[in-house]
Amino acid sequence: MGQAREVMDRLTDAVTTHPDLRTLGELYAEDAVAVTPDGGEIHGRDGIVEYWRQMTDAIPDGTYESVHAYEVGDTAIDEGFFSGHNTGPIQLPSGETIPATQKEIKIRGVDFATVRDGKIVEYRLYFDEMEFLGQLGLLPPS
Repeated sequence: MGQAREVMDRLTDAVTTHPDLRTLGELYAEDAVAVTPDGGEIHGRDGIVEYWRQMTDAIPDGTYESVHAYEVGDTAIDEGFFSGHNTGPIQLPSGETIPATQKEIKIRGVDFATVRDGKIVEYRLYFDEMEFLGQLGLLPPS
């Protein structure tokens, strides 16, 4: 296992099994960039840690089920399912907050972490935001 895979596995653990914002901060380079469907492009370690804080606050019992895990050079790639219950408020990009729905979610996603000198310098997360909102019951009836 290479460095990128080890750092990605620590990231997954710090978001799900053992939520830990301090560990999350230690995993990202100060000038890291993250791209997510719901947060857009986030510049800097502090902004990325804030993104994860909002996610772990909204779904504190989040778990991850791996489907595929790869490492190519300095990049780790994961595909899997993120599951949990929405028991905390959801912060929208607009700054609005939605109260917890108490609904269970299970969404498939893929993420990429490019690592240099033991730190994530670029992170990309992909998941179907409409599926996520639908499972939370936040979409109008069709």
